[in-house]
Amino acid sequence: MTESNRFHCFRGIRRTALSIALGLCFAGTVHAQSNTAGSVFGQAESGDTVQIVNTQTGFTRQITVGGDGSFRLSAIPAGEYRVIRTSPSGEVNERVVRVSSGSGSNVSFVAAASSSATALDAVEVRGFAGAVNPIDVSSVESVTILTEAQLDRLPVRRNATDVALLAPGTVRGDNRFGNLASFGGSSVAENVYYVNGFNVTNIVTGTAFNQVPFEAVQEQQMKTGGYGAEFGRSLGGVINVTTKQGTNEWKGGVSLFWSPDSLAKGTPFAYDPTRSGTYRIVDTGSKTDSFVYNLYGGGPLINDRLFFFGLFQGKDDTEVLNYENGSDRSKEDSPQGLVKLDWYINDSHRLELTAFSDKNKIKGTTYQREPGDLTIGGGTPIGTFRAEEGGENYIGKWTGYLTDTFTLSALYGRGEYSRFNTNTNAEGCPVVVDVRSSGTAPVGVAGCWIDTFRGVPDAGDVRKAWRVDGEWVLGDHTLRFGLDREEFETVDGSEYSGGASWRYVNGTPGSTAAPGVIVPPGVTELVRFRYIGNGGTYLTKNNAWYVEDTWQVTDNFMAYLGIRNEGFENLNSEGGTFIDIEDTWAPRLGFSWDVNGDSGLKVFGNAGRYYIPVYANTNVRLAGPELDYTEWYTFTGIDPATGIPVLGEQVGPRNYTSTGEIPDPRTVVDNNLDPMYQDEYIIGTQFTFAPNWTAGFRAIRRELQSGMDDICTGDGAANWALANGYSEEQAEAIYGALEHCFLTNPGKALSANVDLDGTGTLTRVDIPAEAIGLPEARRTYTALELMLDRAWDGKWFLSASYTYAKSKGNTEGYVKSDNGQDDAGITQDFDYPGLMDGSFGYLPNDRRHSFKLFGAYQLTDELRLGASLLAQSGRPINCFGVYPGDGPDPVAPLYGVASFYCGEGTSVPVSYEDGLHPRGTSGRVPWVKIVDLRLDYEPRWAEGLSFGLVANNVFNREDYYRVRDDWDTGAGDRVYSYKFPTGFVAPRTVTFSVQYEF
Repeated sequence: MTESNRFHCFRGIRRTALSIALGLCFAGTVHAQSNTAGSVFGQAESGDTVQIVNTQTGFTRQITVGGDGSFRLSAIPAGEYRVIRTSPSGEVNERVVRVSSGSGSNVSFVAAASSSATALDAVEVRGFAGAVNPIDVSSVESVTILTEAQLDRLPVRRNATDVALLAPGTVRGDNRFGNLASFGGSSVAENVYYVNGFNVTNIVTGTAFNQVPFEAVQEQQMKTGGYGAEFGRSLGGVINVTTKQGTNEWKGGVSLFWSPDSLAKGTPFAYDPTRSGTYRIVDTGSKTDSFVYNLYGGGPLINDRLFFFGLFQGKDDTEVLNYENGSDRSKEDSPQGLVKLDWYINDSHRLELTAFSDKNKIKGTTYQREPGDLTIGGGTPIGTFRAEEGGENYIGKWTGYLTDTFTLSALYGRGEYSRFNTNTNAEGCPVVVDVRSSGTAPVGVAGCWIDTFRGVPDAGDVRKAWRVDGEWVLGDHTLRFGLDREEFETVDGSEYSGGASWRYVNGTPGSTAAPGVIVPPGVTELVRFRYIGNGGTYLTKNNAWYVEDTWQVTDNFMAYLGIRNEGFENLNSEGGTFIDIEDTWAPRLGFSWDVNGDSGLKVFGNAGRYYIPVYANTNVRLAGPELDYTEWYTFTGIDPATGIPVLGEQVGPRNYTSTGEIPDPRTVVDNNLDPMYQDEYIIGTQFTFAPNWTAGFRAIRRELQSGMDDICTGDGAANWALANGYSEEQAEAIYGALEHCFLTNPGKALSANVDLDGTGTLTRVDIPAEAIGLPEARRTYTALELMLDRAWDGKWFLSASYTYAKSKGNTEGYVKSDNGQDDAGITQDFDYPGLMDGSFGYLPNDRRHSFKLFGAYQLTDELRLGASLLAQSGRPINCFGVYPGDGPDPVAPLYGVASFYCGEGTSVPVSYEDGLHPRGTSGRVPWVKIVDLRLDYEPRWAEGLSFGLVANNVFNREDYYRVRDDWDTGAGDRVYSYKFPTGFVAPRTVTFSVQYEF
């Protein structure tokens, strides 16, 4: 389906400061755990008693070691613990260990299995080294654990994505979707996000999520692959945030972060005011002056039992966004906050309550220069805008330690996400885009519009979810199981500003602009009119259950077996179910081999299948009342104020993509539809080679097994019907059933419900794949990751990685970076056979080489230096144009500049025979190289006080992540800006911080 951005879109890209910040503690691979708690496991003598005590809250658990000498304490809240072993004779050993969410901490009180099993000396170990080995041999997953303390040493921009991009296998996504990361070749819309175990992913398009304030984060886990059966609804990564909580000591603090615009550089831009095709990169002066402050504190309401933590975050951000012909001035000053209550009712029962708000409001003014004046920035005010995103979230969780070996938990949450936007010019000012290099004045007309779409006032989403999880230790087997259900209500509706979009283009006579639209002789410019509008209230339901077994086959070999079953249901605006998928089976298998029995060398591997839900965007656009059509005209003049043309003759017919009717829910989806899913295989190793040093590698293979997208072509099916005994009327009905856009698994046989005789009675029609003429959806990711880590020892730490990766296929997934389309499940991929010609190749998230290096060094007792380096190769370049009029697909030109046929290196009009430029064959974007630095001062003369200075993109490199891939204006002429750089790296910024804790 053609593009329709679900969220407000401004002329420029607005940079937001909404983010969570997370500390960093790289733990290699980590055992499959709950996403809100960890575990302590290890070896001791049979009959010993092992007790854990949280050093900050007093939370205590105790277990008697069994006959095999192993012990395990699960569902442990993140934090620092004393682990105390007491022998039957009264001998005591103690360790101090850090437990992180989603990880297992290995604490052994006997010598390595390769030697005699004698007790270690009765010593007390302080810190996180010593007997606690950093390699977790009970793991089959690929996980990065991030803590606030570690992040405070690094010069990372204060948002979740930039921290996540430190991990191997992650790359920055297309900035048109926001600041998001791609994990393992997946699209940026295929990740899932949790806060304290509650799913906060916005599944309208998957490109947003609720976020807690930076200073409220205790740690985050990022699962980049191989995650267990507990986790699903993701083909990319799993990101879980654990928030801070109160302790037995009342503590508080205040922190200030100021990024002055006077020390920042402006966003670069490829500037060509004469439309000659030659650009120069200029500093636009687009900057943000940001001031963020936090007040926080917590402590015991009842010692050892009831704890409180609260945080208030204030923000005062002022942004200047300059572009050709005008500018925006906006302000963000929304307060946000978090409250956390932890009640340890007794040693067997714990209750957590979390409430947080990330609601963010933006208001500003748009300025514009005189029509045709393409100077960057400035202008006079033409209108104002307001937008709101985020919302309030409430989470409650109970954990019961019912026996030494059986734990049960239950969670309920409710979350809101607003997508409101409005502006003063939404009624009378249509969207106007002028890509001409010459023609009727004013060339480069901008009109008076502010936002691309005007939405309904109550646009937003509400999620209600519950889940139950349990763990039962039975000898050598640790069984985990659970079930969950969530309902996601979406209120949505939008149409173009002013009810229309006008696009001015230069044309080449004889070129095809759309089906039946041929540029007339002597005409060198045209204007396209487009209308799109939709809306309604929609419900999406997801449910799952899982069972997994971690089996300690021998003392040094662990096997993991899991199975996950999921179901997805999507309803239209009238409450009719149009997707109801049950019993998707996702097996997960893995092993971990502690080669020497001393946790110094680990070999591991896993294989699994992963499903992702059908997002609510599909409800809105496929099953709702959407009207979408285009018309083409000559014109004789342009209103310089509004950009509306003085129309001449209409060229060709009106072309519809959607008719505006609510379709019968039984007629829009394949009866045999599978949700999108992929298989993943990982094998790797991790080993120590010196004190505090670990190294390792992972080999990864991901293969998309079933794509899911809409198709809008019925020609092949109609021809098949005529050849197989259907009448012409019935063949026409089959054509119509698919032509209005039909959700299926591209490249596979489909089953449609069709009204064959016009009576309203639906008949099932099974159509073979070869009749449709579309390829099967393909996406593969193959990578080798090399890692080297040195743990922090009070003086310095270092982490380095290199990833060699290939991401190849004919679909990116739930978004389409080729054109910035975030229509999850219904992108323009596979709509028409002609659009898939040449579509197989290296995908937008293909980054062949990625080098990442970061760390920190304690210069003196008061000064610390942190640094980060990224060097990454660029993404492939394409050449997009209108599908040629002499090609065999007569409908593919409807989508305009959407095919892999273009005029680069050939004559125009572009022909079917020599115009094909397959995906990724038009070059590569240059490498990105970024250096960030940080300096912290913690004066001895004022305990709790610290000062910080962070410089991001120190050398202000003007590297970029993509270029403009559109060769064609839309009517057969070359766009002047083809291959102009865009999506620049964030320019240099300097941030000062002051923090005082008491």
